[in-house]
Amino acid sequence: MSNPRVLAATLVNTVLLDRRSLTQALAEMKADMKVDARVWSSTQNLAYGTLRQAGRLRFFLSRLVGRPLKPVDLLGHLLVGLHELDSTDTPAYAVVNETVDLAARRHPGAKSFVNAVLRNFDRRREMLDREVAMHPEARWNFPEWWLKRLRSEYPQHWERIVTVQNAHPPMTLRVNQRRADTDLALERLAEAGCPGRITGPWAITLDHPVPVAELPGFSEGFVSIQDLGAQWAAPLLEVADGMRVLDACAAPGGKTGHLLELGDLDLIALDSDAGRLERVRENLDRLGLSAQLLAADAGKPQAWWDARPFERILLDAPCTASGVAGRHPDGKWLKRAEDMQQLCREQTRLLEALWPLLKPGGKMLYATCSLFGEENSGQITAFLARHMDARIEPIDPPGSREGQLLPDPDSDGFFYARLLKT
Repeated sequence: MSNPRVLAATLVNTVLLDRRSLTQALAEMKADMKVDARVWSSTQNLAYGTLRQAGRLRFFLSRLVGRPLKPVDLLGHLLVGLHELDSTDTPAYAVVNETVDLAARRHPGAKSFVNAVLRNFDRRREMLDREVAMHPEARWNFPEWWLKRLRSEYPQHWERIVTVQNAHPPMTLRVNQRRADTDLALERLAEAGCPGRITGPWAITLDHPVPVAELPGFSEGFVSIQDLGAQWAAPLLEVADGMRVLDACAAPGGKTGHLLELGDLDLIALDSDAGRLERVRENLDRLGLSAQLLAADAGKPQAWWDARPFERILLDAPCTASGVAGRHPDGKWLKRAEDMQQLCREQTRLLEALWPLLKPGGKMLYATCSLFGEENSGQITAFLARHMDARIEPIDPPGSREGQLLPDPDSDGFFYARLLKT
């Protein structure tokens, strides 16, 4: 089980067959097994690479196998094998031989079948590659309903969006200004063999990703891993020392930590998942910061609120995560078109429940990692129509348009709207 191909196949099955989050599956696998760092890195590269290209790979498989797979869990082995043959420099004979051997250990009767599928692909790859262009999901590696929305909302940008999100995302750090200067941190990283460039007020994007354990300054709290787009949340909330602040959907704690780096705050970090809230605690301990952590539903303040109003509220609302599909490629295969309505209802529920908790003159930042207008500008327009005591303030994160950041090579996609309570 310590073979990267086996582990990656298991993770791919967890997402595509069991319909479970890759992040959660990775965390559970890491907790259950002692795996060498190099094996773990290879496993993640194979799993993420396979899921980024799953539209293309599943199309290949449909052309190579004219019937449902039996046993069904051969899917992971075959997709990982096809990914290696299609997108890596590993010699074809090595990929085929080891994939066949590993699959046969679990399913001895499938040995000749797996061998035939992979060798057939190797022979027919040029023809199959030409066929991909005629099938949108295979060509762009996104579900058709997702592509339809992107084309409708971003007719001039949708191709660039999906191209960026099909590439390996950058590794970006947030420098803790309480402990280090950004220029000094950049020098320290370069000296340690981790060169990069400054991409934001607190951001350094590394030239090449490195394992967290090898990242200088991470364990001491000098830097955190956080995408450039996500780093705009804390400054846009405009916190100041002494403010009472609510981070309403806090886990895993990246934005919580950034808020506390920017000011000495009376901050409550709230999340409905007690397990994920432990991630917030771990992040804050590493940074040497503290907050009150509460495991509760932000949409039911009667169960946790002490009736003291907040001066600032960050609502990082649950959404389709369509802006971070490059970093979380499982999301595009787990989400369905019908999920949008349920997510929009949840966003509305949270906005309505939290607005009364904000004092007059206070500000709420509504944030999503979505590209879809229904979750973003549409949600805010409807909220303003319902609340005469709410006013939207103009904000302009670099590269954004009316609060919407599109994915680019340096950043994921995000949406921000700052609401003032008049």
